Amino acid sequence: MIEVQHLTKSYGRTRAVDDLSFVVRPGKVTGFLGRNGAGKSTTLRLLLGLGVPDAGRALLFGKPYRELTDPLLHVGGMLEATSTQRTRSARHHLLWLARTHRIPPSRVREVLDMVGLSEAGERRSGGFSLGMSQRLGIAAAVLGDPEVLLLDEPVNGLDPEGVRWLRNLLKERAAAGHTVLLSSHLMNEMAVTADQLIIIGHGRLLADMSLSDFTAAHCRSVVRVRSHEPGRLRGIVREAGAEAEPESGDTLRVTGMESRDVAKLARSHGIGVDELAAESTSLEEAFLEMTAREPGCSGGAGVALRGGGAHAAR
Repeated sequence: MIEVQHLTKSYGRTRAVDDLSFVVRPGKVTGFLGRNGAGKSTTLRLLLGLGVPDAGRALLFGKPYRELTDPLLHVGGMLEATSTQRTRSARHHLLWLARTHRIPPSRVREVLDMVGLSEAGERRSGGFSLGMSQRLGIAAAVLGDPEVLLLDEPVNGLDPEGVRWLRNLLKERAAAGHTVLLSSHLMNEMAVTADQLIIIGHGRLLADMSLSDFTAAHCRSVVRVRSHEPGRLRGIVREAGAEAEPESGDTLRVTGMESRDVAKLARSHGIGVDELAAESTSLEEAFLEMTAREPGCSGGAGVALRGGGAHAAR
């Protein structure tokens, strides 16, 4: 449904998108992740026909957005929630969009109710809070009941109830066989919303894999162990092939070894353990670690991950 093929776009001397390729398939919520300036918004703008690539193609249904007939009936996009005519009411803004695609007025009432703006429908959008503007932008995106949704930071400004509502909406549309591409910087929310992750850095692909595969590959288990002999225990753990770093007091942070194995190792060497706690690194920590390896962050080489394989990023 969504295809990005060797997409490249520069602004002056800045390469915003650099030979980027990926496919977004229906039936899943796909999270589109990257640090600020990674090229996410530029990619979405090119997909929605709001710019011309220097090279490559951004395709929806196998063609550029500008070649689609009645695009609102097929693709819904939200890049900036406040990009409305501020003197218009929410209802008139949606009516104006509906008339361009012969969408009946009843659908406007339906989406206003869907996003929780029924009572604010006659208010001018210029007086809306950020959260209300986000809801109006989402209403416009789903107005034509499109098969494809492209949303850039839609959670911004939403209260916890609104975040949960949006999460359910996106999951429902994906479950119905629609294609959802969601850009966000909120890792905790992405962890409970997305099925698939596409991560970019400096306009290049870093990862394209399911959330479960990414978590298994990059979210490491961490064991915190407190002992009266932390120095000795650290040496034994490292000899066993795991990493152990001192934390506050007599506590070690062990990675690369399960808690039961740490306990067994300590017991076999006669080292008493006063406390043992297991946890795992979060999606946010894994994301920051991956993107920090990109040139411009820490000088390391970028790695593009597709499925279980690794390829040098170009």
